[in-house]
Amino acid sequence: MTNTEKLILYREFEQGKILADFTWIMEHYRDKDCSRTELLSLSYECIHHLTELSVSHGFEGNLWQNYLTFLLVNHENAYSTSCEIKGRITGSINELALHDFAIFKELFDFDLLELQKELELPEFAILKDYKRAHRGGKVFNHRIRDRICALSVRLEQTETVEEFKDEVTEFYREFGVGKLGLHKAFRVEHEDRQVKIVPIANIAHVHLDDLVGYETAKQKLIDNTEAFVKGRRANNCLLFGDAGTGKSTSIKAIINQYYEQGLRMIEIYKHQFQDLNDVIGRIKNRNYKFIIYMDDLSFEEFEIEYKYLKAVIEGGLEKKPDNVLIYATSNRRHLVREKFSDKAERDDELHTNDTVQEKLSLASRFGVTIYFGKPDKKEFQEIVQRLARKHQIPMAAEELLAEANKWELSHGGLSGRTARQFIDYLLGKQ
Repeated sequence: MTNTEKLILYREFEQGKILADFTWIMEHYRDKDCSRTELLSLSYECIHHLTELSVSHGFEGNLWQNYLTFLLVNHENAYSTSCEIKGRITGSINELALHDFAIFKELFDFDLLELQKELELPEFAILKDYKRAHRGGKVFNHRIRDRICALSVRLEQTETVEEFKDEVTEFYREFGVGKLGLHKAFRVEHEDRQVKIVPIANIAHVHLDDLVGYETAKQKLIDNTEAFVKGRRANNCLLFGDAGTGKSTSIKAIINQYYEQGLRMIEIYKHQFQDLNDVIGRIKNRNYKFIIYMDDLSFEEFEIEYKYLKAVIEGGLEKKPDNVLIYATSNRRHLVREKFSDKAERDDELHTNDTVQEKLSLASRFGVTIYFGKPDKKEFQEIVQRLARKHQIPMAAEELLAEANKWELSHGGLSGRTARQFIDYLLGKQ
């Protein structure tokens, strides 16, 4: 039995084959009865997989230690999920965690140069001080990657198992564990008829200060979100109004602003509303606060998906968890489309008011509604000037505004989106 087979809490890793193969090499590389050919073959295979992992995730330094750290910060178990966002816990589970961390520290302290010397494989020295070819990775953004690499360095410097455990626990408290801990935002996908919550590796790094104007609207959004992340009562939120006025940008800014306080966001589309109960079931017992985000939400009169949403927000037998809110953006205040022609149909109904209420009741289940209207000429010009200063566009104010006025006349009119597209156009010409 290898040491890793003695693990209690930290078992069944998603990328566990490298761990199993590498620990087998570490325990048999001096065994005279072991086939040298088998050892070399397995060593080359491990070097291959560790290198592939480093490229896809952007790791550098000691790849073996980075890999072990990667396993620790991604493994969701009874100990790690109890510590996420909350930090140290009490009880007997700490002894079980200490047992597992003792095994990990032994693996962590193993010197790869021992394998290089004994197996005469110079490639192990490369794994000990690996230099990545470029800045980024395909799976993690640089913020997540840097946190894992920094933790790896701190774990290398620990002298006792207790210190090792404390470092990992503090990481869980500060950033969380697994994909829900490391990433800010997620989307919902189907795989083999199963609903999956998939991380979005790169989202727009915008802040509320980047949205010029709308101070009252932004403050209303901030107040509701802050109450939510601090554990106070908060409402589902509907941002409605004209196109291109910053509704979606405000939502993205909110997740950037409150991620460090345990806020996460899951984007879901109209055709996926039937999966809402499944998604909520997977997140309701975690220590994070979740905003389920629905962009550009509206329904035609023949669409019935809104009935799923109504039941989830308020009206089903199961109470919506306290760690879940729904934020939506829409160009329509009442979400479900109504036409004048509907009046003729209602005249034939015995209970006309019931039909009206059926369509209006969805919007009424959002306790906070925030209006975003189109800017006037002066506000539009202020947005253009602010964006031009931010991107250091070397153009005189009069010329800038004259060109902006011509641009908005042929590109959708006065809106923040039009201003940003104009600035992007100028940047593309530089």
